[in-house]
Amino acid sequence: MTDAIVIGSGPNGLAAALTLARAGVSVTVLEAQDEIGGGTRTTQPFGDGILVDHCAAFHPMALQSPVLEGLDRYGLQWAWPEIDAAHPLDDGPAALLHRSVAETAAGLGADGRRWRMLFGGPSKSYATFAGDILGPVVHLPRHPLLMGRFGAPTVLPAALLARIFRTEQARALFLGTTAHAMRPLTEVVSSAIGMGILTAGHHDGWPVVVGGTQALTDAMAAALADLGGKIETGVPVTAVSQLPRADAVLLNLAPQSALRLYDDQLPAGTRRAYRRYRYGPAAFKVDFAVQDGVPWRDAAVGRAGTVHLGGGPAEIIANERAVARGRMPEQPFVLLGQQYLADPSRSRGDVHPVYSYAHVPAGFDGDATAAITAQIERFAPGFRERIVDVHVTRPGDFTAGNANYVGGDILTGAKSPAALLLGPRPGRNPYRTGARGVYLCSAAAPPGPGAHGMAGYRAAQLALRDLGLR
Repeated sequence: MTDAIVIGSGPNGLAAALTLARAGVSVTVLEAQDEIGGGTRTTQPFGDGILVDHCAAFHPMALQSPVLEGLDRYGLQWAWPEIDAAHPLDDGPAALLHRSVAETAAGLGADGRRWRMLFGGPSKSYATFAGDILGPVVHLPRHPLLMGRFGAPTVLPAALLARIFRTEQARALFLGTTAHAMRPLTEVVSSAIGMGILTAGHHDGWPVVVGGTQALTDAMAAALADLGGKIETGVPVTAVSQLPRADAVLLNLAPQSALRLYDDQLPAGTRRAYRRYRYGPAAFKVDFAVQDGVPWRDAAVGRAGTVHLGGGPAEIIANERAVARGRMPEQPFVLLGQQYLADPSRSRGDVHPVYSYAHVPAGFDGDATAAITAQIERFAPGFRERIVDVHVTRPGDFTAGNANYVGGDILTGAKSPAALLLGPRPGRNPYRTGARGVYLCSAAAPPGPGAHGMAGYRAAQLALRDLGLR
């Protein structure tokens, strides 16, 4: 029987293992930590009954993943908030993102027609060409006309593309979503991630996993077990000699970890690429237990599952540039989650979990708790009085719990133009390491981070082809 080892049990590692196991391969997953899941875990830092996602929390791009098909048999359930996302402003109403393009456009006034023009066609066809998006950027697309229509705007800097909108609401809504990439919004191709999230979201919404994202991890693990796959926790792999014989080894690792493990077996080009691989800004996360929820100035924001706190367009652009250059903004961009609106099982009575993290410089060792709290209070006066408890995860804590999060970079690498277009190994297949039978399947490879697990799926499909199993 064909044997494979997967190192790392984050979503991409589990996706790789599940893909291999479904093809009849005997798979063992080795996880350094005592718990599986990596960024797709859920904890209870405020005691029983209040569920908090560790990292991955909103999943607009997950529903088209072939890896997750059939996992409802293992308890995976999705839930949607009434409003997908909101971007409150200091003056005027918040910009609101609905699953419906038409409903979103109706709320954007003079920019409604432009929003429909940008997202109407691609979102309607998204299920057809999602496979092209959820893979390497540079490839021969299966649907070239659809990809061309979607892809043309993505090459532009987000700050430039946002100028097609006339209102602050529409520009902020677009730029706030694009800021998920944690990159300067003036770079070429910086529109790509925002365009992908918005297009997918207008097709599938921005769902959360019922019971917390951990339930997705548990479903994948249960499906793997049913196929005979094994998971071993508390097994840090520091040398190739630790590994049993296998026909394929898939690395759900950051490139620098892959380099340390396989250095002398990698070709010179891969060693150079992995050595030069760059990591991006960090996340400073604060979870709040809040009595009766957040008292937003604009009540509509209280119905949104995701909230972008970044102020107006100029502020978002300036702060993302500052963070990328290593400077901590006074009012950092904050991504806030109200997952309990879609999934009330996460709350304990009228005390609700509010998830938030700020974009901070790589390796930031200060305390951004007050800045995050102030940013929420800015748009929700009276928020401080409702806080029951606080739990902080600093960049160093992210790194300590997951070696892939170098310097607190929860995206496993800077999503620079070169990284987006070429992946971690420019000029070559991004999943191959150059060592025979060894593949990179982490979020450093296309299409990047997300609970969809598509980097793991793509790497496993390549391994199966090399093994003559597909």
